[in-house]
Amino acid sequence: MEIASFQDFWTLVVDVWKNGLFGIPLSNGLIAFGIFALFMLFRNLMTRFVLAAVKRAAVRTKTDIDDRVVEAITDPVRFIPVVMGVFFATSVLDMSADMAAFFYNLNRSLVAFTLFWILYRAVTPMGTVLQNAPRGFLTSEMVEWMVKAAKIAFFLLGAATILELWGIAVGPIIAGLGLFGVAVALGAQDLFKNLIAGLFVIGEKRFFAGDWIQVDGVVEGTVEHIGFRTTMVRRFDKAPVFVPNSKLSDNAVTNFQRMTHRRIKWIIGVEYRTTKEQLRTIRDAIEATILESDDFAHPPEVSTFVRIDAFSDSSIDILLYCFTRTTNWGEWLAIKEKLALQIKDIVEGAGTGFAFPSRSLYLESLPDAPEPFPLSLQKQADASDASPRASAENTQKHK
Repeated sequence: MEIASFQDFWTLVVDVWKNGLFGIPLSNGLIAFGIFALFMLFRNLMTRFVLAAVKRAAVRTKTDIDDRVVEAITDPVRFIPVVMGVFFATSVLDMSADMAAFFYNLNRSLVAFTLFWILYRAVTPMGTVLQNAPRGFLTSEMVEWMVKAAKIAFFLLGAATILELWGIAVGPIIAGLGLFGVAVALGAQDLFKNLIAGLFVIGEKRFFAGDWIQVDGVVEGTVEHIGFRTTMVRRFDKAPVFVPNSKLSDNAVTNFQRMTHRRIKWIIGVEYRTTKEQLRTIRDAIEATILESDDFAHPPEVSTFVRIDAFSDSSIDILLYCFTRTTNWGEWLAIKEKLALQIKDIVEGAGTGFAFPSRSLYLESLPDAPEPFPLSLQKQADASDASPRASAENTQKHK
């Protein structure tokens, strides 16, 4: 049996050094590892100095948009040295054709992933820019939907790009998903109906987040969020209601938030004993109170009426029809209260009073009442009672 020599051992070491793993020499592997480690060090230095300096510069600006952008793309930018390290490390490796093709696709995939990651993260601050712009065609709800749609689009495009780089055909997958989507759509018609309805609600600008709306038989409250399928409306008892968008698209929606003014319509009833002069005094005083106050909108901006309206069953009615400038409910209630107190002073100052519902009943006869006793019979009864009494008195006298 032949005993291996030191030369044989050294030959084995040299073979491993030259061939290494997957035919890659270990020397090249160590060089590649060193290059990758240098880029990792560069990554830490870039984070500590470069990105920190960029953040400080963004903070010193007047707007916060650049702060949001820098914060959003920080992680993708920190990933760039990793991509560069992999690229330069693999470039020094002496690989076979199959391994070279694998690392070539890997590097391309990392570059595509980084680019789409930056775009995905940058969508949110760009949406903030659009939301802060003067409200025109694009509303905040439309911007929110656009941001969500853009994120989904960048994610799908990035995934399709990476799959294509690895030789995976995306067309047949999309075709298969299309057939699958048709099958799903048949069972999820309500989902797509609400999705399309939400687009119509936002496109028609029926309401925005924060608006007070009312849908008869459905909900009344404040809109908090318009989603893809449902809209969350918080009722005045603070309970959230998730309404399908189709309910808000197909039904009539009253948007109280867009009122230009708030209306006050009262019927003021005064007593029938009120004279014509008193009625004129009351009417003119109420009208002057409204027209002289800045709390109320005045003609021709709105219609304002104070008129003797009708003769009701128990009152003479005065119609009061006016609008306040404020649409805030609390302020409107305070103005109504102030006006009510002023009207009370006006009516009492005119020497009359407010009427209250009353009804008079006139009875010709009472059912099942006892018959009246005839007066003639009553006199005869009195006379008969008096005769025995008189005889008894005369007898007593004679005795």
